[in-house]
Amino acid sequence: MEDLPLDQVRTLLAVVDGGTFDAAAAALHVTPSAVSQRVKALEQRTGRVLLLRARPVRPTESGEVLVRLARQVARLERDAYAELGLSSAGEPTRVSVAVNADSLATWFLGALTRVPAELRLCFELRREDESHTAALLREGAVMAAVTSSPDAVPGCSVRLLGRMRYLPAASPEFAARYLAGPLEETLPRAPVVTFDRRDDFQDAFVRRLTRGRTGASTGRHLIPASEGFAEAVAAGLGWGMVPETQAGPLLRAGRLTVFAPGRAADAALYWQQWKLDSPALAAVAEAVAATAATALRS
Repeated sequence: MEDLPLDQVRTLLAVVDGGTFDAAAAALHVTPSAVSQRVKALEQRTGRVLLLRARPVRPTESGEVLVRLARQVARLERDAYAELGLSSAGEPTRVSVAVNADSLATWFLGALTRVPAELRLCFELRREDESHTAALLREGAVMAAVTSSPDAVPGCSVRLLGRMRYLPAASPEFAARYLAGPLEETLPRAPVVTFDRRDDFQDAFVRRLTRGRTGASTGRHLIPASEGFAEAVAAGLGWGMVPETQAGPLLRAGRLTVFAPGRAADAALYWQQWKLDSPALAAVAEAVAATAATALRS
């Protein structure tokens, strides 16, 4: 196959990041016509449609492969400039990472503080459910991700970080009102707190409890913030699976109770990142792994 012209690949990335051909043209200081011609030439060279011409423009599956390539090339270029002492004065290195809300609220920020300050990194974090963070890697939107998937995204390496433990919890008043009988009968009817519409964790817990007969109640509160989620459960809006780290202080204060002792649920977390010889990525990966070793269960 012929070589891929980097100017065309970079143009494709500019269109995806800008959302329109006009925005890409402004960023690249060329005309929209030039942008369109470069993208068409790249599509002809690869024999694939690379963009969905919508608003905003979105990459196709083939386009995602080239967007990821463009970001990786840009990462390697910045690392090379830094090693040569050619980096722009005062310009830090940006590292984009996708991370789930519970990790972000408990242990992940501590990992970033362990990255050596002399590397002068700036972090761009994308909050996403751990079952969906791998998709951002696949799209090339981030360089690394905390994910629930042990299957490496193409072009990425993967390692197990540990397991985050969740406790089935509710306020004592809520438990007394809604969960006084056998749990397999009362829990499916009790109001429940979930993170968002894609959060299946509470339903999965009820399915295990009822041997697959039913999920959690349809009477549910959607609280899309990790700290707010725990507070909503403690306030008695519903029951929920609360991260062990967050539940501890609330349990000690008597605001939460574990209504199903011995039935904690563990979620395995993995670190996936681009397979690049990048000092910045390597430093972040080591800091994340070291922090996870103490914050998560093995």
